[in-house]
Amino acid sequence: MTYILAIDQGTTSSRAIVFRCDCSVAAIAQQEFAQRFPQSGWVEHDPEDIWRTVLATSRDAIGKAGLTARDIAAIGIANQRETVLLWDRATGKPIHNAIVWQDRRTAPMCRRLKDAGAEAQVAARTGLLLDPYFSASKIAWLLDHVPGARARAERGELAFGTVDSFLLWRLTAGAVHATDATNASRTALYDIHANAWSDGLCALFGVPRPVLPDVRDCAADYGLTAPELFGASIPIRGIAGDQQAALIGQACFLPGMMKSTYGTGCFAILNTGATAMRSRHRLLSTIAYRLGGATTYGLEGAIFVAGAAVQWLRDGLRVVPTAAATGPMAEAADAGQDVILVPAFVGLGAPHWDADARGALFGLTRDTGPNELARAALESVCFQTLDLLEAMRADCRDSASAGKDRRDPADTALRVSKNGSRFADTVLRVDGGMVASDWTMQRLADILAAPVDRPTILETTALGAAYLAGLQSGLYPEPQAFAERWALDRRFTPAMDDATRGRKIAAWKDAVGRTLSGGRPAR
Repeated sequence: MTYILAIDQGTTSSRAIVFRCDCSVAAIAQQEFAQRFPQSGWVEHDPEDIWRTVLATSRDAIGKAGLTARDIAAIGIANQRETVLLWDRATGKPIHNAIVWQDRRTAPMCRRLKDAGAEAQVAARTGLLLDPYFSASKIAWLLDHVPGARARAERGELAFGTVDSFLLWRLTAGAVHATDATNASRTALYDIHANAWSDGLCALFGVPRPVLPDVRDCAADYGLTAPELFGASIPIRGIAGDQQAALIGQACFLPGMMKSTYGTGCFAILNTGATAMRSRHRLLSTIAYRLGGATTYGLEGAIFVAGAAVQWLRDGLRVVPTAAATGPMAEAADAGQDVILVPAFVGLGAPHWDADARGALFGLTRDTGPNELARAALESVCFQTLDLLEAMRADCRDSASAGKDRRDPADTALRVSKNGSRFADTVLRVDGGMVASDWTMQRLADILAAPVDRPTILETTALGAAYLAGLQSGLYPEPQAFAERWALDRRFTPAMDDATRGRKIAAWKDAVGRTLSGGRPAR
């Protein structure tokens, strides 16, 4: 039993990867599934699509590796976060489609709570903001809009879960209703300082306590799979939200280390150690991981649309043939055109948090074509990352000026040069599907004016889930030894001149200011 099966359940596809004991990949299987858009700003998944693709890819990956269930030491799960499911405890059948993290239907509820002054309470306990992105308002919507759901929930007949909990329930045939601390920390119901569900927040959002899962460490005993699923029972030993799993897979175990993942959205996390840094610039304090009962925190910036912008060009406008073609197209684009795409298709995330903003294109001319649109889509990811890092830099400055130890790595990790324009010591570890594009990663380094490190193993989300399961099973080493296995594929260093960079950033900030609802100035 020297293999780990990692389930990586994402927003647009489910993947399963079998890792060997040296963390190398033995086999991969992947299946996409349908995205459902019932109304403008609404995004749903059929839970049975999620379950079907997870089960099929898991079986396929084990088979491709030439293994059986008895060769698998444990399963680790990484999942799309904040997505909400409610199901019947007796039958395991969901009462509604999953409401996806991108969904904005609860924006009016969040505005009402914010107007009532509730955001300070939410931020103090959870490190989050009042936004439809998080799970709590989605749970409330289901309870209020599915006939009889609220009464059934109060009687304990329904179970809530993010995708990891739903998969765990199905994998164990209903024997385990649990989640890990990272996923719990994204619900807006979990007190990240007390490491417990908050009665006050449950009351605020109208979520009955009986629906909530047990919360465990990221590396823990999560039960056994039902034997009929894979031919024999397999222990489930690790769970983490996909972004925290990527942080672990990137071996960012020391305060001050940072990773950014580029998938459907983009998510940057700075490890802040045992301290939950309170953001004054509308970033999120979150649980990075919890191991052996010890909690490590992170400062996170969330971008809703990254790779999804490329999917829009490919599937919506049909102006690019494949995602892989966008890099060469961007390189061939007219350098004299500054076409800017603000991909606020489902609002803007950090640091703006504008649920009502919508996407816009700026700088179009008669000569604008597919190449310029491809470049604009890829550059939008780079500009949004810059927004996040600038907010992180400001938070670290505020933390230092408030009297924290200036030698704290979480503070010094983002030191800036004397003119305040560059991240003097920042090295960003990147992962996700988009980082395979050399053009995009070079442009990212240019826009950030900072090095960008791409690892040899790009499957870092799945690797993080596998590591947790392997750690709990005794197959993988402690974090420090695991970190020594991290290997660099390529470092991208800034090559753009300051004048060009400054012009591009100014154009981006102007476009964002025009896109924000009400035309408010960009932060």
